[in-house]
Amino acid sequence: MALSIYLKIAVLLAVLTGLLMAIGYIIGLYFGDPYLFMLVGLGFAAVFNFFAYFYSDSLVLRMSGAKLINESDNPTLYSIVRNVSQKAGIPMPRVGIVETQQANAFATGRGPEKAVVVATTGILKTLSPDELEAVIGHEIGHVVHRDVLLTSIAATIAGAISYIGNLAFYSMWFGGVGGRDRNNSSGLLMIIAAILIPLGASFIQLGISRNAEYNADEYGAKVTRNPAGLIRALEKISASVSRTPPRQPQGSTPSPATSALWIVNPFKGSSLLELFSTHPSTEHRIERLKKIAREMNIYIP
Repeated sequence: MALSIYLKIAVLLAVLTGLLMAIGYIIGLYFGDPYLFMLVGLGFAAVFNFFAYFYSDSLVLRMSGAKLINESDNPTLYSIVRNVSQKAGIPMPRVGIVETQQANAFATGRGPEKAVVVATTGILKTLSPDELEAVIGHEIGHVVHRDVLLTSIAATIAGAISYIGNLAFYSMWFGGVGGRDRNNSSGLLMIIAAILIPLGASFIQLGISRNAEYNADEYGAKVTRNPAGLIRALEKISASVSRTPPRQPQGSTPSPATSALWIVNPFKGSSLLELFSTHPSTEHRIERLKKIAREMNIYIP
């Protein structure tokens, strides 16, 4: 399993390198030196790849607006995370909270030794303790399967690509260095790149297998012996996501680049990202959980 994960990471980083070099070439056409800018793109790729691998968890926490907490800050959440991690046989992850009314949760980190489990204040108010435990089981499943390493890197890369897309757009908008005249075809390529680069961020996240969500659902249901609790939790979280934007008290929102990490896409129903969903539908997840429950000899009507 570890070999498969690292192969996926290598492919993901290779795709990013190729994409950034292509972006550099297009920007270079506009500014008159495509090969220089392609090398700059290669340099950016090396930097982003390094930071994505080693610091993606910190960057994801920042992009999501999460704050790490101690046990005294929320004993109930801390106790549930400790209990489920003990059942899973992994070290106690760090615990974080995002201040938002939307019910949701995610995990990040390179693996069991570097994991962080994050819940929103909304989910703590919305779910019962057994439902919350089932959700934490799902997130611990991502940690055990090392999905969080891949999705954290994807989220970091998506954010970097979106940022470069914005730079390309504003460079074109303000006429570039010194306001010099540009070749019309190069300018058109810049416009296309500015539109497609953010979409590229979404497609990178789509490269992460949707089976990871199904596998985490199954793991959470089995480790907590509570598929019914996870079903109720998914229903409540999906309802919360549909009616409540992920806005925080200070008015900011988590970066869309982190959407693949959450148990339910926090921008569902309010963003074009839903067209490129990294998550299976809640209905399909619930049907699969009911099948898993039957295999566990647990009756769910």
